[in-house]
This record gives sequence, structure tokens and C-alpha cells, in this order.
Amino acid sequence: MNRLSDCILVVEDEFLIADLFAHEIEAMGRKVCGIADTAQKAIALAREHRPAVVLMDVRLKGIEDGVDASIAIHSAVGSKIVFVTGSREPANLRRIELDHAAAVLFKPLRGYQLQAAIEAAMPASGTAAV
Repeated sequence: MNRLSDCILVVEDEFLIADLFAHEIEAMGRKVCGIADTAQKAIALAREHRPAVVLMDVRLKGIEDGVDASIAIHSAVGSKIVFVTGSREPANLRRIELDHAAAVLFKPLRGYQLQAAIEAAMPASGTAAV
């Protein structure tokens, strides 16, 4: 049986925001297993590390976006996805709803919002069977 790692993958195309998220996650006592700025990098890192949770920006560098990446990651790995977006466009929100979103956070967000979403998405035991 494949298990998910007790870590979080950060997918964000803006370096400073990705770095901030990584520091906040580590301050929560959680492990960050990688940072990706494109859908393809995110999918590769998710397959490699099998994170329990992926913190996923909707807009990424490249042709594919965070929704494309999250669908592939959820299908291949089974990670829970916490979306982070600055957009409240109905079309984007409908696409997010098609995926298995554990939460949707809107930028700018506060640390307590990030922590609450991650804690709710993390399996109680720290790992989960796929």
C-alpha cells in the first residue's frame, strides 16, 4: 500500500510568496518537501515526495495552471489540495470546484488562515493510505 508523506508541497510562481509560505509552514512544525513554480515541476515533485497536502496557486508559469496540476496530482498521488488564488473570477472558481479541493484561500491571506486550512487537510495520523 502506498502512503503519503507527512509533508507539504508549495506550488507558487512568485518566489517571495512561495518562500513566505514555506517559512510559515515550517513555523507550524510541518515539513516542506519542495517548491514548484510550474505545473510540470509540481507534478514531478508530487510523484517523487508524495505529499499529504499541496498548497497550490492557481496561476503558474507555463501553459498549464494550478488546476491542471492539481487534477494530475490528485489522480496520481492522492494528495489533498489547498488552493491559493488572488482571483475570484467565476470561471476559475468553477474549475477549482471540479477538482478535489480541501480548501480555497484568497490572497492576501493571513497566517492563521493558512494554518487552519493545512491542519484541516492533514491526515490525523500524519500519513494516509492511497
